Amino acid sequence: MKFAVLVFPGSNCDIDCYKAVEEVLGEPVDYVWHTATDLSAYDCILVPGGFSYGDYLRCGAISRFAPVMAEVAKAAEQGKYVLGICNGFQILTEAGLLPGTLLRNTSLKFLCHDVVLRVENNDNPFTVDYEQGEEITIPIAHGEGNYYCDEATLESLKANNQIIFTYASNPNGSLSNIAGISNERGNVVGMMPHPERAVNTLLGSEDGKRMFTSILKAWRDQHDAATIR
Repeated sequence: MKFAVLVFPGSNCDIDCYKAVEEVLGEPVDYVWHTATDLSAYDCILVPGGFSYGDYLRCGAISRFAPVMAEVAKAAEQGKYVLGICNGFQILTEAGLLPGTLLRNTSLKFLCHDVVLRVENNDNPFTVDYEQGEEITIPIAHGEGNYYCDEATLESLKANNQIIFTYASNPNGSLSNIAGISNERGNVVGMMPHPERAVNTLLGSEDGKRMFTSILKAWRDQHDAATIR
């Protein structure tokens, strides 16, 4: 399974994502610059956190126009796996690959600490190695992590089981305590907490490891099924 870690001017969690794939999975992984126009070689695309383009205008508002994002949209349409973390989540909402938006934290402060998440949907490629309702510890580091959408979108997220993670104790004002969501198909996930920073007990938690093992398991199951057919 081949992973791409996108790199925008201002990304600062690209190395974390790269090292998580390398350490946890040992699968091939490449850095891919934001001007790339071909992602066909990759099975999973990681859109990392940071401050892409300095977070000018709105977080992710400039990055969504980068050439590589057209390829991310194409990959998502093909059913490939896409994970946006923190600023990556913001970019995916700006690009229309996920519904809703991320607003300033209600405290108007940058937050950087561990949080407890509840797994709301373990029937997703990124969460199959978790238990439904399990609580896990993952760090956050954001100033604009307050998830918001209109009432109709929220009802749709609930009806389609697109809410992947919620906060056990809401740190930023997110609607319905939402910490991570998916698209309707389930192959695109965005979340504000950083699973790539929780893959080793030396980092304070290894609860993020199973997001990476989950996606590899899901890909292998899909690949094996295709091979049998």
